[in-house]
Amino acid sequence: MSASLLNQPLLVLANVPDQALAERLSNTLVEQGVAACVNILSPVQSVYRWQGKIQRDTEIPLLIKTTQARYQELEQAIVQLHPYDVPEIIALPITAGLPAYLAWMQDETARPLRV
Repeated sequence: MSASLLNQPLLVLANVPDQALAERLSNTLVEQGVAACVNILSPVQSVYRWQGKIQRDTEIPLLIKTTQARYQELEQAIVQLHPYDVPEIIALPITAGLPAYLAWMQDETARPLRV
């Protein structure tokens, strides 16, 4: 993957079942340097089909700012800490933004990759 693609800023969407996990996961991602920032949003009602049944649950949405270079580590951290069999993890490319903010995101996630 080219350096410019690795620098691609991403907005990752994830839902967690409660506030305690939202805070724990957010702190872990930022402390590990795999996310520059995590916004913990107010609880929402999610409606979805799981194993053939319609489910309705209260969840806490997270907006996670990272880069393509850190995405795999971020995904692994979420999967390890998340209680769901299939947690929502959706990454969207950020195609524009305040240049100073995007540079800050890059700086905060530019720590050496853990392999």
